[in-house]
Amino acid sequence: MNIRCLIFGILSMFSIAVSAQSGDNVIDEVIWVVGDEAILKSDVETARMEAVQMGQRLDGDPYCVIPEQLAIQKLFLHQASIDSVEVSDADVFQQVDSRINYYIQNIGSKEKMEEYFGKTTTQIREQLYNLIRDEEMTAEVRQNLVKNIKVTPAQVRRYFRELPEDSIPFIPTKVECQIITRNPVVPQEEIDRVKDELRDYTERVNNGTAQFSTLALLYSEDKVSAQQGGELGFAGRGSYVPEFANVAFNLTDPKSISKIVETEYGFHIIQLIEKRGDQINCRHILRRPRVSMEALQQCINDLDSITAEINRGLYTFDNCVAIVSYDKDTRNNYGIMVNKNDATPKFEMKDLPAEVARAVAGLQVGEISKPFIMVDSKGKEVVAMVKLKSRTNGHRATMADDYQAMLDVVVNKLSEEKIENWIRSKQKSTYIHINDEWQNCEFKYPGWIK
Repeated sequence: MNIRCLIFGILSMFSIAVSAQSGDNVIDEVIWVVGDEAILKSDVETARMEAVQMGQRLDGDPYCVIPEQLAIQKLFLHQASIDSVEVSDADVFQQVDSRINYYIQNIGSKEKMEEYFGKTTTQIREQLYNLIRDEEMTAEVRQNLVKNIKVTPAQVRRYFRELPEDSIPFIPTKVECQIITRNPVVPQEEIDRVKDELRDYTERVNNGTAQFSTLALLYSEDKVSAQQGGELGFAGRGSYVPEFANVAFNLTDPKSISKIVETEYGFHIIQLIEKRGDQINCRHILRRPRVSMEALQQCINDLDSITAEINRGLYTFDNCVAIVSYDKDTRNNYGIMVNKNDATPKFEMKDLPAEVARAVAGLQVGEISKPFIMVDSKGKEVVAMVKLKSRTNGHRATMADDYQAMLDVVVNKLSEEKIENWIRSKQKSTYIHINDEWQNCEFKYPGWIK
């Protein structure tokens, strides 16, 4: 115990010294020690501010909930060290960039983000790297603890037999949809106009009258990256469509700008920022040709004609998908839309694209909607029509219709029980010290205070 107290004292002095050197007005302090790991007051404040930005709701006083969450994470990280758990740096860096992008988009600018957190972007990036790495390692340990949990159908039946009826999960209404899309014709004059714009941007950067990042902020139609000067963050080749990756990864001079690249998203110019192993960080400006109302109306007329032929029995919806649909994600699967959340064709209405949900809402099973204009996953205006393939109305879960959902409930319950028992066991065998002023809390796991 004396050795532990010595460690605590050294950690406390170290944290105060770090704060003094950093020039912060508020002196940092160690508020918890879990094993040999310290939790700083600044750790709690940073986590609280991030929770606000990520829209996370905390169940209770953040100055009680967050230290306990951090303490639990320390237990998992200690186990990760024992188990030699490793995570991919590339994956962590990619998540860091995504998180930075999210902050900038929601706070308003890079400068406002730095002001909000009171740190430079580099400091935020470093802190996020450690935070996300720890999150990934914690998740890996949790997964290892519960991966061998097996549940039989008899256990599922018994669990739900003993549940009060009003506690049985409610399964929301789900639908299956087939879709046909048509892309409006864009005249060559409009494509030339967009290319001329991009050539003008390139010339302005090359002659020193504008910065690439400024032009991206003003003109790029990739609104997320535009807010940070077109910067995409470090990513591997597989993160980009092939046409973009082939050009971006062949850039070697950060001062040069790529030729115009056409992808399914539109037309781009690219500027290399930095290469790091098999990843690059680059900027781009995206411009899309404008679609005329006349071209959209022509697509609507085309789909109206196809619907009429289907209704006369000349074709089936399935046949038409392969022949006339432009949507490459569904064209070879009879137009069936796939929910990216669970890789199934079942959608809750809230998970459908808004335009599709509106079109489906008034349909009976087997009916085809009128053609409508929508923005596809690539950000382009297209014309679509959908067929409602099936609808399962909202209901209380039953073994006959919803076994998988009920199985998931039981597996999750047993997993949480195992995790909770593991945490309580670790509390008993781990040195824990909490400063007096941080003990007045109703913790989820009371075993922190011994």
